[in-house]
Amino acid sequence: MIFRQYLHFNPVAASYLFGCGGQGKGVVVDPLESDIDFYVEQANAAGMKITHVLDTHLHADHISGGRKLAEKTGAKYVLHRLAETNFSFMGVDDGDEIIAGNVVIRVLHTPGHTPEHISLLVTDKTRGEKPWFVLTGHTLMVGDVGRTELASDIEKGASDLFDSLGKFLSMDDYIEVYPGAFSGSVCGRALSGKPASSIGFERQFNKGLQIRDKTDFVTFMTRDVPPKPDNFDAIRRTNMGYEK
Repeated sequence: MIFRQYLHFNPVAASYLFGCGGQGKGVVVDPLESDIDFYVEQANAAGMKITHVLDTHLHADHISGGRKLAEKTGAKYVLHRLAETNFSFMGVDDGDEIIAGNVVIRVLHTPGHTPEHISLLVTDKTRGEKPWFVLTGHTLMVGDVGRTELASDIEKGASDLFDSLGKFLSMDDYIEVYPGAFSGSVCGRALSGKPASSIGFERQFNKGLQIRDKTDFVTFMTRDVPPKPDNFDAIRRTNMGYEK
């Protein structure tokens, strides 16, 4: 497997390119609009054709490059089927799989940060039949969990997020965690500057994962909420396909 994590600082975000080098098939996750040519160059350098471009959710802190990258490369643009947009896309649901050569991407519907949020559980079949890592977007991050009021009622979002986190708690400790943001992002409160972790480490040290009563969790999520991103509503609407 070829795997690349890209860290961005204006805005703070993480995007990904990974796939099967042997069969030359790759996917990009959560690309930024400003870096379209960069992803193409990186895929070419790795000998991969981009077959799918996925956004874990309709972002509210930056403009996505997902649709433009898909159009440029002829890839399929993927969102959860519930995403409300003004354009067509490849809709996926919980349990669906995307195949990129020997790499299998299992879609997990993990609402909470936004209603349409997905996470991606990834297996490299050349290494084994069990999953290797999970891309968690703004659901589970290193040191914290994602805020829940940018696209829904804060308490409803927190209730959904509690249920979504249960999917990660059922995973083996060894599975690596790659989030969509890190320290400096306004999409979490206690984010680490380390942009990767494991299910086992987060199970032990992530406060959001340690609260197993839903009422207590909702209360936790409604305290100390950071300021909303500038123009967050307009940014999300742009990512939904409406005019800037």
